[in-house]
Amino acid sequence: MTPEQFLDRVSKKGPESVYLFLGPETYNRERCRKALVDAALAGVSEEERESAITRHDLDQVPLHSALDDARSLSLFATRRVIWMARAEAALPRGRSAAESEEETAPAGNAEALASYLREPTPGTVVVFDCARFEFEGEDRARIERVQKFYAGIAAQAEFRPFSPEASRALAQSLARAAGLQLGLAELALLLEATGGEASRIAVEIEKLKLLAGDRKVTADDIAALVPDAQAATIFALVAALGRGDRGRALETLDTLSRSGEYMPLALTFLATQFRMALAAREAGLRSAGEIQAHFSKLGARIWPERAREIGQTMQAFPKASLERAVAKLFEADRDLRDARPDDRIVMESMILDLTAG
Repeated sequence: MTPEQFLDRVSKKGPESVYLFLGPETYNRERCRKALVDAALAGVSEEERESAITRHDLDQVPLHSALDDARSLSLFATRRVIWMARAEAALPRGRSAAESEEETAPAGNAEALASYLREPTPGTVVVFDCARFEFEGEDRARIERVQKFYAGIAAQAEFRPFSPEASRALAQSLARAAGLQLGLAELALLLEATGGEASRIAVEIEKLKLLAGDRKVTADDIAALVPDAQAATIFALVAALGRGDRGRALETLDTLSRSGEYMPLALTFLATQFRMALAAREAGLRSAGEIQAHFSKLGARIWPERAREIGQTMQAFPKASLERAVAKLFEADRDLRDARPDDRIVMESMILDLTAG
């Protein structure tokens, strides 16, 4: 089930006896954890909750020992929440694919789990939490093994990374709730700086609220508070070059230089932008949506704002000019690697070349 489905079920039906949490996303996991604890320990004071919540790391505590704890009755709490972190550690560590789980599972974990699921302890909620693996790529097979081992748990919640659109909607919603005046340009800057990570978005919006108060948030506010926001200034340079705006590009370079930005890193962003614009033109892409979909299929996750920047670059430069720009960026990268180069002069020369004519 999705986090929203989880929250809806807990609010309407109360908690189940056993859950499996899957996936690395932290913002929704924390929301669901808090809702579950509040439902399972409703009416329990904050002081009593400390003894009612127990955490076991299954890479340190055997599964059967953790389940024995879940079966025991506490002298201090009539209702309990048992959090089984690192749930993947209980999986079989097989010698070969031909051998059965029962033969290879440490200390009979499969039997211990099945036994508890047949008769869970009343008043106790057990959560098996696997936050280590992603749902795609190399981790896909690993997370499928976790799902198979814990298949007897009916209540399973999946915590997948936010899509770019969902991250944008979350940032707007949190900003409204905080009474934060966040313009579209500043919103895009915040999303770029946080990588669209929901938990980081929530933290940075709280910090921006304390800094800005009732006034409108500026790009300087974000650059001052948000880690990695300096990279967003590099994207401003990319955008200026994409528009062929020499004056703005030189101004942005000056900002980067004064802030001590590492120029080879800035050049790497620029080269990526122009290569992607060239690839988009060769693929016959036209809109930002097509660009985003195309690169997502290739495994390169980009945000809508970045797709629009790539589109701007593609429109501003004919194919021959894009090819020339990629070559100029290669030359600039080579020059920056020379003995004791003047990084500022190398970058200025590259900007003048890319915005000529």
